[in-house]
Amino acid sequence: MIWQVALWLTIFAVCIVIEIITLGLTTIWFAGGALVATIVAMCTDSIVIQGLVFAVVSFLLLSQTRPIAKKYFDKKLEKTNIENLIGKHVIVVNEINNMNSQGTVKINDIEWTTRSVDNGIIPAGCEVEIVEISGVKLIVKKCNE
Repeated sequence: MIWQVALWLTIFAVCIVIEIITLGLTTIWFAGGALVATIVAMCTDSIVIQGLVFAVVSFLLLSQTRPIAKKYFDKKLEKTNIENLIGKHVIVVNEINNMNSQGTVKINDIEWTTRSVDNGIIPAGCEVEIVEISGVKLIVKKCNE
C-alpha cells in the first residue's frame, strides 16, 4: 500500500513541476486526479480502483474547470486592431505588381507593402479594397471587381 501512495504522490509532484515549467494549464488537472488517487490509495490496495478514480477525477477536472480557468488565467495575444483593416478602401501609392514584388498603399501615414489577390497589375491612384493580411503585407483587389 505504501508504494501505491508513493506512486500517486510522485505523479502528483511531476504534474505540478510540469505545470510550473510550462504554465499551459494542462497537467494541473492530472495533479488533482493524482491527489485524490493518493487519498484512495490510503483506503484501498486496489490499483484498479485507484486508477479509475485518477482517470475520472482528472477527466472531470479537465472538462469542467479548464474552460473557466483558461478564461481567467490564459493570456491571449494582445489585439492590435489590424483586423479592422480588412474591407477598408485605400488608394494605391505605388503600382502593385506581384511579379516584381512591388506595390504600396498608405494608411494613416504608414506605407504598407501590398500585393494583388489575383496577381494583376494595379496602377498607382486606383482605389482598392483590403481583403486579407498576410504577415506584414496587405492583399487587395480593385474596388470595381
